[in-house]
Amino acid sequence: MANRKELDPGASPRAAFGVRLRRLRERQGWTQDDLSERMGYSASHISGIETGARNPTSRFAEYADRALGTGEALSRQGAAARDSAILEGFPEYLALEMKAAEVRVFELGIVPGLLQTLDYAQAVAGGAVRRGAITEAQADERLSLLARRQSAMERTPPPLLYFVLDESCLRRPVGGATVMHEQMEHMADFALRPNVVLQVAPYAMAEMRAYDLPVNLVTMTDGVRIAYAESAQQGRMERESRLVAPLYTAYHHLQVEALPQAESVAMIKKA
Repeated sequence: MANRKELDPGASPRAAFGVRLRRLRERQGWTQDDLSERMGYSASHISGIETGARNPTSRFAEYADRALGTGEALSRQGAAARDSAILEGFPEYLALEMKAAEVRVFELGIVPGLLQTLDYAQAVAGGAVRRGAITEAQADERLSLLARRQSAMERTPPPLLYFVLDESCLRRPVGGATVMHEQMEHMADFALRPNVVLQVAPYAMAEMRAYDLPVNLVTMTDGVRIAYAESAQQGRMERESRLVAPLYTAYHHLQVEALPQAESVAMIKKA
C-alpha cells in the first residue's frame, strides 16, 4: 500500500478510467490478484490500467464490466480513454511531476509545456488539428491538462525547476511573430523566479550536447529519482537507479556546457 500511486481523475480520460476501475475493485473488497482471476488479465496489467500506464482496450473494458457487474459503463468510458490525445504513460508521470521536489527538463524544437504561454500552446495544438493528428476535442484536452500542470508548479513550497532548451526552441517560429515575442518575454520573466534555472544549449555545442532526445527528470521529496521520455506513440517511465543515474549525470554535463542563465536570457530576449 505504501507504493500506491494516486491518480487525479481529471488529469485525462485514461486516468479517470484507472481511478474508476480501482474504486470499483476495492468496493468489492478485491485485490488486483482477485480481479485478475475473474478477468483473465495479469495483476500487473490491471495495475498498469489503474495507474494510467496502460490504455484500456475494448476487450479489457468489456471483461472488466463483466467481472464487476457494471453493464457497459466501463466499455463506454474505455472508448473515451482510447480517444485521448494523451500518450500512454504520461498520466503516471504527471502524478509524480505534480508532487516532485525537483523537475529537470531538456527540450528540442519546441518550448517545454511548463514554459508555454496559452497562445503558444494553442498554436501547437492547432497545428496538430490542422494536420489531422488530433481532433478539436483532443486539442482542448491537451490544453486543459497543460493548464493543470502549470498550476501545480505554483504550489507552496514550489519545486525547483531546471530547464535546458536547445537553441532550436527559440528559432522555430510557432504561431507567428506576436506569439513568439510574447513567448520569449514570458520565458525571460519566468527565469527571474528564485526556484527556476533556465539555460539555452546553443547550436555551437554541436556534439557536446548530452542528449539527442527530450527528457524529463523528477526528484521526489524522499530522494527517489525518475526519468520520463516519449516516443511518437507512448511515454516511458524509468525508475531503476542504474538506468536513471546516467541520465542525471548527462543532465549535469549539459548544464555545465550550456550557456549560463544570464547569457541564456539575453539570447531569449534577442530572439
